[in-house]
Amino acid sequence: MRICGNLEIEVALQSVLNVLKNIMPLDRFYLEYYDPAYRSMRTIATATSTSCSKMDILTPLSTEAQESAGLTDLPDDRKVYIFEKPYERAISREMLEFHGIPCSSLMVMLLKSGEELLGALVLITESGNYTNADAQRISMLHEPFVIAMSNALKHRELLSLKDLLMDENRFLHGELHRMSGDEIIGANFGLKEVMYRVGQVAPLDSPVLLLGETGVGKDMIAKAIHYSSSRSKGPFVTVNCGAIPDTLIDSELFGHEKGAFTGAFTQKRGRFERADKGTIFLDEIGELPLQAQVRLLRVLQSKEIERIGGTKTITLDIRILAATNRNLEERVKKNLFREDLWFRLNVFPIWIPPLRERKSDIPALLQHFIGVKSRELKLPGIPTVSPDSIPLLMDYNWPGNVRELQNVVERALILNPAGPLTFEHLIGSSSIGTTSARSAEKTDNLDEKISLHIKNVLQKTRGKIHGPGGAAELLGINASTLRNRMKKLGIPYGRISRARTDEI
Repeated sequence: MRICGNLEIEVALQSVLNVLKNIMPLDRFYLEYYDPAYRSMRTIATATSTSCSKMDILTPLSTEAQESAGLTDLPDDRKVYIFEKPYERAISREMLEFHGIPCSSLMVMLLKSGEELLGALVLITESGNYTNADAQRISMLHEPFVIAMSNALKHRELLSLKDLLMDENRFLHGELHRMSGDEIIGANFGLKEVMYRVGQVAPLDSPVLLLGETGVGKDMIAKAIHYSSSRSKGPFVTVNCGAIPDTLIDSELFGHEKGAFTGAFTQKRGRFERADKGTIFLDEIGELPLQAQVRLLRVLQSKEIERIGGTKTITLDIRILAATNRNLEERVKKNLFREDLWFRLNVFPIWIPPLRERKSDIPALLQHFIGVKSRELKLPGIPTVSPDSIPLLMDYNWPGNVRELQNVVERALILNPAGPLTFEHLIGSSSIGTTSARSAEKTDNLDEKISLHIKNVLQKTRGKIHGPGGAAELLGINASTLRNRMKKLGIPYGRISRARTDEI
């Protein structure tokens, strides 16, 4: 009961020693095992009548002592061995000398589970001598000591894994902070004003609304705000409001109780609960259904939620960041977005400029993405960039912004992993963009200007005409009206148009 009655193996050893010392000579316990990877004896715990400690000490062994550790020099297959002259045996001599312990007699009980040798319990007396009766008594404790040793080793393994996870967590937090905070590409050039505003608002708990086109890096700015704030050690939870079906949005955001609806077999914590003590980032907030907008407004006002089917009010400590590529003011006018929610979110808006307005960042972004993607693709080295390709990249309009540049770099590395990278697949699209712009400046013909403008918008939407983010919405006209206008101007649409934009 003393052996297995404590989770701390060193405390259990001391408790047992204080009982056994009354019936046999005993001054010190050691619990150890041979570690073949280091060719050393690893001591994991020790105890005397007045002290005990958990440890992790490696004792290097000579070749002779290593053979002893392999039990090749033992005469028979007993559980307990007595060494009346411990300094004559290599392994015991080296262990005693390494730890600086006087010893007149030494007893070792091998801890075996089946055929597996887990380790050994070493009993040391400084002035007495062990007898066969002592060996018999200690052998009666073999099974509980095996259990204790096994548990100690498993506990050590769990602690090691925990330390490893904590180390990995610290590393990843550092990497995220590095990537999202101090070293955002363009922080000193095209995004200088953005990062200044991030520095202003990050220490506060005010909601922030990030505005900008798709692919400008709103998620990276959101991470920069979180990891530059006092909440940096808390969770950062991202929700893509446009990717969750309307029927599931409430459950995803606010969670549900068991039996709240068909299929709710267990209780579920929502994203808001998971973000407690941290930050929640609501991406594409403009796509949030009106019903969910009402509940989000309550969270902003009171920092409280209720799970679906629940009656308990849950108080949260969270910061809310939101992002959209939509004109929320226009959506408010169309009754697609609540005005009160708009006012709550629009406390501190940050506009992130598109890549075409900060082309000075392209060389740095290019270098960054080439390094990242080369490692992801496991290339033997980092390819160089052809000098002729830089003007090509600088002239391109980048309708897909930073995300498109990232994809272009990955495509170039796949096509030519050895380098130099030329980005020849961009020539067609680049010439279309620059030629269209120059032609629009030269011509005074209204139809030609309208035609070029429609083509540029179609390039941004990848040929999409109807629906959210389509060319009709960007132009502010009905989709059927746009198709009739395109037909009149001879602009192809449908499969042909999408195929061409895909080539771009």
